[in-house]
Amino acid sequence: MKTANIKFLIVCLIFITGITGAYNVVCAQDNLTRKEKKELERAILTANFYAQDTVLNIREFVLEADYLQSRRGQLVPVNNNINFVKVQNTKGTLQTGSITGIGFNGMGGVTTEGNIFNYKVSGNTKSLTHKVSFDLVSNLGTFNIIISIMANNTASATITSTDSTYLTWKGNLVALFNTTVFKGMDVY
Repeated sequence: MKTANIKFLIVCLIFITGITGAYNVVCAQDNLTRKEKKELERAILTANFYAQDTVLNIREFVLEADYLQSRRGQLVPVNNNINFVKVQNTKGTLQTGSITGIGFNGMGGVTTEGNIFNYKVSGNTKSLTHKVSFDLVSNLGTFNIIISIMANNTASATITSTDSTYLTWKGNLVALFNTTVFKGMDVY
């Protein structure tokens, strides 16, 4: 199969089934050689990298956390619908929650919203990764947030506050229009 045909097939499949679906459908076919599968995977990840670039630069995304990680490295599985970092234009939201539903925000955790300052996006086309950094100024304090994103949408956000609180959210980057998060009550 020629490279031009593979690229055309990728474009068609991306629009028809979405990036994840295209990857699963095409890589499941046995008639592609190992090299062609590798080229196809790289092309799909590259397309996703540029789609991410758009979402990150227009500031319309959510990191839905599957795990929270403490400073000591302990991973705790969490519900990604109520544990997230949300960026929407110049506003940001940080929320933690648990299934108990007992907490300051009615979700078993804390929710804070604020304004985003010093927003920066950098992308590496060789490794197909992005790095987003910004400060979130809210009623709970100022938080420095650094998000590292892979081309397959896995991401981790390290949040540090002025009182040296440190926590990491690990999960997936999702476009704002495609998210399923539920925001609790603001703490203040």
